[in-house]
Amino acid sequence: MSGGSASGWSDRFEQGLHPAIERFNASIGFDLELLQEDLDGSIAHARMLGQCGVLAPGEADQLIAGLERIRAEAAAGDFNPGLEAEDVHFAVERRLIDLLGPLGKKLHTGRSRNDQVGTDLRLWLRRHLDQIDAALLRFERALLAQAERHADTLCPGYTHLQRAQPLCLAHHLLAYIEMAERDRSRLADLRHRVNICPLGAAALAGTPVPIDRRQTAAELGFEAIYANSLDAVSDRDFTVEFMAAASLVMVHLSRLSEEVILWASEEFAFVSLTDRCATGSSLMPQKKNPDVPELVRGKSGRVFGHLMGLLTMIKGLPLAYNKDFQEDKEALFDGVRTCLDSLEAMAILLEEGLEFRPERLEQAVANDFSNATDVADYLVARGVPFREAYQLVGGLVKGCLADGMLLRDLPLERWQQLHPAFEADIYAAITPRQVVAARRSEGGTGFAQVAQQLERVQRRLRIASESSADIPD
Repeated sequence: MSGGSASGWSDRFEQGLHPAIERFNASIGFDLELLQEDLDGSIAHARMLGQCGVLAPGEADQLIAGLERIRAEAAAGDFNPGLEAEDVHFAVERRLIDLLGPLGKKLHTGRSRNDQVGTDLRLWLRRHLDQIDAALLRFERALLAQAERHADTLCPGYTHLQRAQPLCLAHHLLAYIEMAERDRSRLADLRHRVNICPLGAAALAGTPVPIDRRQTAAELGFEAIYANSLDAVSDRDFTVEFMAAASLVMVHLSRLSEEVILWASEEFAFVSLTDRCATGSSLMPQKKNPDVPELVRGKSGRVFGHLMGLLTMIKGLPLAYNKDFQEDKEALFDGVRTCLDSLEAMAILLEEGLEFRPERLEQAVANDFSNATDVADYLVARGVPFREAYQLVGGLVKGCLADGMLLRDLPLERWQQLHPAFEADIYAAITPRQVVAARRSEGGTGFAQVAQQLERVQRRLRIASESSADIPD
């Protein structure tokens, strides 16, 4: 034999794989990540075989003890299968045979690697979905802490990256909490579809062995079993769904990253970066670089790429299992890791990596025309049709720009020349703080509304934190 894999197959094969093909074919280099899930699934399968009478009395217990020994060996760093094992499933089975002899060969009764890997992958993703949810909660708490500190701080609001209207800074930060809540909702919804058990579908058609699929599903914490064995072994929708949801997580992190990068520039100077989350230049000693948000912004592309890769892998596959599915694991593992790492980094950045500069933010909103809409609203409140008021104020701004003045600098006579409805109270109405306070519509940036939003978020996160504490690791 030129390679070492023929011994894993039936006597139909006389030679081993070519060494290069053996390397190309093997997944043990990355799917050892599934070891704990493979052991959990195998233990549940062995116990079910014993209770269904497929195994003789005591055999299931011996298999379970052998699998637990492999778990202990892995924890001690003594389970290191090589390329000849091909994948984590064969690696476990071969070690079990080494430990138990012929009895180890009985573990695979009534199942296939096709339903086995599908089970392992779902168990792995289910666990990591819970970790991502916890990471999202930490990110939200970090945003909330900043929002609470700045419930009275003003900041410019933008559309088209042009000054639009002044905002409460807390309101701006709370918008990202709403995005993160949608992320949590999507992932929770996905978790239900991940939590369906394919074990017992065997290779593609089920098995004549008298197994109890619902027993193994219940022991492993699945909500249900796949109703169709072909679908059970060929379904990878959940990997695409996860990567789509993870892509949106990364979109939201990347949008916040872009804002932090702008805010930290000297042109904006809305935030200062602390030494905990910034690096310097190897050439220019004065620089402090926003590496964390830049890396998050860049890493979003990795997750987007995995989404397209998974869609492309699946789109032309006939039923049922195909070796193409081996390509789902590296994408899924990296997508999960990238998402978790990015959430942690952004939470740390918010917790201790940046400080807002309220005085600079206040200065920014005091020296522009973002209160122009409130001049139009002032007229509307006095019976002037909005479109008429809109045109009047547009001309007024044009004149102010030509004269190098701000709206606050105009004398009352000029206001009244524009329209007799203007009175001396116009000056109070267009101060940035009053402009923000006036936005009292539900969900708006008014300080009273923001206080209510903060209270709702505090309550929601408290409930979510209590619920997540009940989820086992």
